[in-house]
Amino acid sequence: MENINSGDELLKILEALSNPYRLKIIAVLHQERQYVSQLARELGISRPLLYLHLRKLEEAQLIKGQHEIAQDGKAMKFYEISPFCIKLDEHLISTVADSLTIKKRKE
Repeated sequence: MENINSGDELLKILEALSNPYRLKIIAVLHQERQYVSQLARELGISRPLLYLHLRKLEEAQLIKGQHEIAQDGKAMKFYEISPFCIKLDEHLISTVADSLTIKKRKE
């Protein structure tokens, strides 16, 4: 992951990292890439729930997935870490704060 260029991008990353399952997914994928069924078993969650978490992490560009065909012809989706390092400090926040999209509440 390159530099964070907008407040909205920073929020997307922080939101993706704000869930314990997503942090566990990153920890597991840091050790080795895994396919969905294997990852679901290791985390003890359903595949549909896992896919929701994987989508959030992919949208934040923290992980990436790719389809592969096994020797038996079965399609498998593997996920791996997209290397990232985020230096979260007051400088980053002040740099991207002006680009935040703030939705006005309906009254």
